[in-house]
Amino acid sequence: MIVRRVAEVQEEEIAEEGAKGVKKRVLLGPEEGVPNFVMRYFTVSPGGVTPLHSHPWEHEIYILEGKGEVFCGGEREEVEEGAAVFIPPDILHQIRNTGKSSLQLLCLIPLR
Repeated sequence: MIVRRVAEVQEEEIAEEGAKGVKKRVLLGPEEGVPNFVMRYFTVSPGGVTPLHSHPWEHEIYILEGKGEVFCGGEREEVEEGAAVFIPPDILHQIRNTGKSSLQLLCLIPLR
């Protein structure tokens, strides 16, 4: 068994082009001995946005706190606490914080 607490995991700023106000913590993944997926915890500041990008793996996202907008494959959907989102592989996507407080979410991806 592996137990990690968010507050104990180092937070890193996403410096990728197009990202603004996004921080990530890798909660579980290969470095912890997890064989099949990576669980990441993102914090997006008010007005912040992830880069517009695509890649050959899927995302499963769960909104923990805040309000935002998910852009995926030409569609936009408002999300808030309690929403679960599936983003298929190879689709352009982006997450934007549209609220007044931080947007916090879990994002799970398979190991490539």
